[in-house]
Amino acid sequence: MSRLSVTMVCLGNICRSPMAAAVLSNKVKAFENLDIQVSSSGTSEWHIGQGPHPTSKKVWEKAGYQYDHVASQFKSNDYFMHDYILVMDSSNYENVLSLAPSDDAREKVFYLRSFDPALKNIHPLSSDYFKLEVPDPYNQSEDAYLRVLTMIESAVDGFIKHLTQDRGA
Repeated sequence: MSRLSVTMVCLGNICRSPMAAAVLSNKVKAFENLDIQVSSSGTSEWHIGQGPHPTSKKVWEKAGYQYDHVASQFKSNDYFMHDYILVMDSSNYENVLSLAPSDDAREKVFYLRSFDPALKNIHPLSSDYFKLEVPDPYNQSEDAYLRVLTMIESAVDGFIKHLTQDRGA
């Protein structure tokens, strides 16, 4: 099986997308037939070179996920490096799509939560698109980060199921 490359994308790349990368990179270890390289990036340049938000890292580590992270910015070249580009909200979705070099490249972009079994029937361009968003917990309470983690875990489980069904893993 060939290696898949997946990148998670949020705004600043210090809260949601590194948390999602932490969850996916840890959960795929349980699947011998899945070889996935996981990364994350942000659509802004605000935090390039910084580590994760302390509360985000604290929450994912308390949940048992280990992951090293340094913030980076999503660039159009990322389309050539990744098989899946999983975004956290509509702003990221639009920003990432605006950098797509082709219609084929746009087909790599999904809301992460579109893989959540409870939300998989929502089209990203429908009036219900907002239900697919992972809210930004930046500088909110630890409970906000925990809610985000729950959303991410459900979506990542659905994404892994999608991959294992498609690839016969």
